[in-house]
Amino acid sequence: MSTEEKIKQIEEEIQKTPYNKASQHHIGKLKAKIAHLRMQMEAGKGGRKGAASIGYSIKKSGDATVVIVGFPSAGKSTLLNALSGEELSKVAAYEFTTLTVIPAMLKYKGANIQLLDVPGLITGAAHGKGRGKEVLAVLRNADILIILVDAEKLWQLNAIKEELQNAGIRLNQNPPRVEIEKKIRGGVGITKSINVQLTDIEIIAVLNEFGIHSADVSIKDSITIEQLIDVVAGNRKYIKALFVVNKVDLVNRNEILKDLIQISAEKGEGVKQLKDEIYKKLGFIRIYLKPPGREADFVNPLILQEGATIENVCKKLHKAFVSKFKYAQVTGKSVKFKEQRVGLEHELKDEDVVTIFVRE
Repeated sequence: MSTEEKIKQIEEEIQKTPYNKASQHHIGKLKAKIAHLRMQMEAGKGGRKGAASIGYSIKKSGDATVVIVGFPSAGKSTLLNALSGEELSKVAAYEFTTLTVIPAMLKYKGANIQLLDVPGLITGAAHGKGRGKEVLAVLRNADILIILVDAEKLWQLNAIKEELQNAGIRLNQNPPRVEIEKKIRGGVGITKSINVQLTDIEIIAVLNEFGIHSADVSIKDSITIEQLIDVVAGNRKYIKALFVVNKVDLVNRNEILKDLIQISAEKGEGVKQLKDEIYKKLGFIRIYLKPPGREADFVNPLILQEGATIENVCKKLHKAFVSKFKYAQVTGKSVKFKEQRVGLEHELKDEDVVTIFVRE
């Protein structure tokens, strides 16, 4: 029996097994077995080299990278052009227009956001169909995914979510706070700092399926068995996502889900809102630099992530700034008064004005 046949057989067993408290341990073991078999299957294939081929090897640039993903003819190329303001991606009214990864740049609120238009996904992409492996390799390096679907084909949304789930990509989720430290001997020790529904027997069963028989496990989140499997597998990617419906000008909008961003890329409708959502989702803050004795530069802000500190500013300006740092002066929302002196650990807010003083 091939690995794919084994996986199918186990999936059928899960479907036939009624889910209840008595069976959840058995179902958990089966799910862990499937995850382990899939990892073995991918390792056996050795990974195709297409992800590094011409057109798929894209160097990250700018302050963040946003990848537009969707089925063929969803309007990805039109959206790329609308967001960037340039005719970079070929547009046509037939499927598979984009055969390589096409980069563009969105300049917005002082940030340079790299946009990537990738070939359309198809069902089975997670298992390599339609050059799916190469496309998914690009997605895994994104800071944000724009999940784009045709307003007349809303079923595409769940289909894409399923493909990404199968490929180990988790959308709008935080990595579970679970630490697993393997040991040579001594069995499995489990520490829970929160009320976790999983029993120790279930946790140990999942670990054993992955060949872990001795380890210290610390769980700080109320996790599901699927989340535990993700942690043990260790190859999951947690990526922010925006869900966008294109071509809304062609349908009755009352039929469109209200929690989706609605646009018409061709007509430019909703594009400004999408830019705002991208910027917001990236969690950017703008820091205006004021060199000592000079005026602040309000034209070219330094773009950082929310929670950034003075140390982050120093590292982005010059590697020597941290070792030579004396103090910083900050004016803005993060301080109580103008030009307040702060240290490296001071957390900044959007539109703070910062002056760095270093030792000669």
